[in-house]
Amino acid sequence: MTVSQNNSAAKKLCGKVHFIGIGGCSMNGLAQILRAKGCFVQGSDRAASPFTERLTELGVPVFIGHDAKNVEGCDAVVYSAAIPYDNVERVRARELGIPEIERSEALGIISADYGDVIGIAGCHGKTTITSMLALIAEKSASSATVHVGGMVDFLNGGIRLGSGELFITEACEYVESFLTLHPTVVLINNIDNDHLDYFKTFDNIVNAFRKFIKLMPENGLLIGSVDDEHVRALFDEFALNKITYGLDKANRPDYTAENIEFDELGCASFDVVHKGERLGRIELHVPGIHNVQNALGVCAVALSHGVSFEDVARSLPLFHSVKRRFEYYGERNGVKVFHDYAHHPAEIRAAMDSAVRTAKGGRVIAVFQCNSYTRAKTLFLENVDCFKTADEVLVPDIYPGRETDDGSVHARDMVEAINRESHNAKYIPTFEEINEYLKENAREGDLVITLGSGDVYLRSKLFIE
Repeated sequence: MTVSQNNSAAKKLCGKVHFIGIGGCSMNGLAQILRAKGCFVQGSDRAASPFTERLTELGVPVFIGHDAKNVEGCDAVVYSAAIPYDNVERVRARELGIPEIERSEALGIISADYGDVIGIAGCHGKTTITSMLALIAEKSASSATVHVGGMVDFLNGGIRLGSGELFITEACEYVESFLTLHPTVVLINNIDNDHLDYFKTFDNIVNAFRKFIKLMPENGLLIGSVDDEHVRALFDEFALNKITYGLDKANRPDYTAENIEFDELGCASFDVVHKGERLGRIELHVPGIHNVQNALGVCAVALSHGVSFEDVARSLPLFHSVKRRFEYYGERNGVKVFHDYAHHPAEIRAAMDSAVRTAKGGRVIAVFQCNSYTRAKTLFLENVDCFKTADEVLVPDIYPGRETDDGSVHARDMVEAINRESHNAKYIPTFEEINEYLKENAREGDLVITLGSGDVYLRSKLFIE
């Protein structure tokens, strides 16, 4: 048992619970789950957002701004990782002896209340897979509760409340936060060398997933993409019930896709085949081959839990991208603008595939903002081939995120590395300068895609205003 699990086991979420940072995509969902379970929930955040507006519509008190008196009379305080130790509400909670529970601990405590917990894990794709499962739950009248780490339009947030024993949640590997969960089913979509600011080595990342699998009971179900060599190797270590999926038939996946066809926007339709038996055809309205892979993972989860293939096939065509996942922002002078949260080479490669298909022969201009100095040093200084399909790559200064600049890496270094592979990158320091460059150089028929998990999604809207 991990330290986080020990802490979680000793803490309770009942009575009056205050959420600091309640406007976060995960935090608002946890608040709604506790409210549905009979708790009185309230919260605070520094600014209003669609999440806080949704909570207000539901009758949840939300304070804009932090104030020590907000926590008075509460039985527990839940805080997100973005809330510092010296936040005035956290300080007051400690003065009053009110238990403080970090968001991932709270998720773990909540998961313990369910008999069947499905953790959707992997370095890429988990938000999409979990959101697809939420839509299937809606359309099939399932009793599942689904917790998504993103803004999902059809949910008006990131939570689908159910009445049964099934809980489906994103399981995030960063700082090993998924080790607070109590999974009975684990899906691993892929394992990649991300979050090296915390993990330091790739072996540590793999070991985190290994520890996550070990949280399952002996009769647990392990689901994974055998297209990923690291997932394949990890699967071989465990004598659990297993279901596999993938596109490479050489790996003999249980679920695979055949007769894949793409429409003019790069969205796929394909036959789902289970152990040689054709189940039927699925049509997607989200682009990219990676979403075929995601949909196969969805099939493995849904069909293993009694959902009919007909319900899956009827639901998935209704699915559209989660916010900040190849999201269409608008058009200016015939130039279409999209944004994708992609910040790792594997994610960027998938986003670029979607962009090229959507551009239909037009030029693709990528704007990439790296959100971490560690990520810049470990992922974007050598063998940076994920931008090869772009006509141009515009790189602004690095967004600091959780780190401070020690001077050891600069955006110019990334541009040099990109140009060693594809000779198409330019360093343009600010988004204001990038906006002016696009106005002067982008032409009708081009597609601009902004990439990154920093504030690039806000800045990218400058071009279409």
